[in-house]
Amino acid sequence: MPRIENRAFDDLAIGDKHVYAHTLTPEDFARFARAAGDLDPAAAESGLPATNGFEAIAGGATWAGALIASVIAGQFPGLGSQLVRLSLTDQGQAAPGDVVTLAAEVAARGEGRRVTLDLRAVNQRGEAILSGRAEVVAPSEKIARGRARGARGGEIHEKGRRYRRLLELTRGLRPLRTAVGHPVDEASRVGAVEAAREKLIEAVLIGPEEKIRRAAEASNVDLAGFEIVAAPHSDAAADAAVAMARDGKAEAIMKGALHTDELMRAVVDGASGLRTARRITHVFAIDAPTYPRPLFITDAAVNIYPTLIDKRDIVQNAIDLARALGILTPRVAILSAVETVSPDIRSTIDAAALCKMADRGQIVGAILDGPLAFDNAVSEEAALAKGIVSPVAGRADILVAPDLEAGNMLAKQLEYLAGAEMAGIVLGARVPIMLTSRADKTMARLGSCAIALALARRAR
Repeated sequence: MPRIENRAFDDLAIGDKHVYAHTLTPEDFARFARAAGDLDPAAAESGLPATNGFEAIAGGATWAGALIASVIAGQFPGLGSQLVRLSLTDQGQAAPGDVVTLAAEVAARGEGRRVTLDLRAVNQRGEAILSGRAEVVAPSEKIARGRARGARGGEIHEKGRRYRRLLELTRGLRPLRTAVGHPVDEASRVGAVEAAREKLIEAVLIGPEEKIRRAAEASNVDLAGFEIVAAPHSDAAADAAVAMARDGKAEAIMKGALHTDELMRAVVDGASGLRTARRITHVFAIDAPTYPRPLFITDAAVNIYPTLIDKRDIVQNAIDLARALGILTPRVAILSAVETVSPDIRSTIDAAALCKMADRGQIVGAILDGPLAFDNAVSEEAALAKGIVSPVAGRADILVAPDLEAGNMLAKQLEYLAGAEMAGIVLGARVPIMLTSRADKTMARLGSCAIALALARRAR
């Protein structure tokens, strides 16, 4: 279980610094105020009301006062702190989706365990949005305790819960007319039928008709009302599905009981495929029970050894997907084996270049950092131990793998060793492509359909 530790007065020295990054949401004021429940403002000394109503403290920037009070109460100095006085200067605007990085530095120590903190916050573009100073009574002793389950950063949730939330997100959206390629095994056939029943797709089944019907009867699946397009074998089914999408007769494609390379060969064909100006890439949407936020891994199925320019499209496609699913400003971790740039490890050079491309507007809509090792990308404790100060480290929404091998192994390790659910989708083509594995369960297939539906409808 993650641990919360404070900093006692005797452990604080002038120049000590704490940095905290957070993506603002409309609900932040109320949530930060609740999180600051351990804070006991010294009302008699400060002249402020003895409440958690930080509007009075923060002046016009209520979210800022609540955020600062939450950090003081829960992180630096932490448990047992008392806020005496807080003065802020609002230097800029902040809105939901902005990533605010708040730095608190010890500027002075005094009698009665008084500590003065200099405060400064910047947004994702490095623009100063507030500065100020807080006078705090620091804790007298060290306190450490486990973070309760369900608390920020330590959430444990039921397996598959995020996919069910995703299904709710798509309620009321018009189903996607979907070409299902070669659904002749039980998993792909049932997945397509269940997705149609959930009103995610309008399934068109493409393959050997007799084999599709015979297999459906054997598993008691009723195909009444489903359109079937005859195709003699899997290659022909892939070609027919792509042709339907190219001709505007299908809004999406779902992989059935055929190999990924069979389907993708038809998709990427230069003359008859579904290419666009954007490179075709793959994203796994991961529902990991022990990770406190949705997680996306890219590319784990299409681009084997991507170049830097390929990775630009890989990153941008994943960002666009995350934003379509409601993550206003995704945090993107560019993975490597280490967190420092080394000329001997190409992925670290690519990571640094991608971050600079984001600075120059060649990648938009997210916050990038890298290179980051996997532990630093997903664990705040690991990042802190290595002294990594980053709005992404420990809080990544998107993990960009160095190559297909690393991404595929990482995703499947999460599935088989950590109990994660995975839904796969291909982006960058004319239509979304649900690239599920033949071993995927129904929930993962439904998750892929919901992602495709949300992406297609909300993008428009």
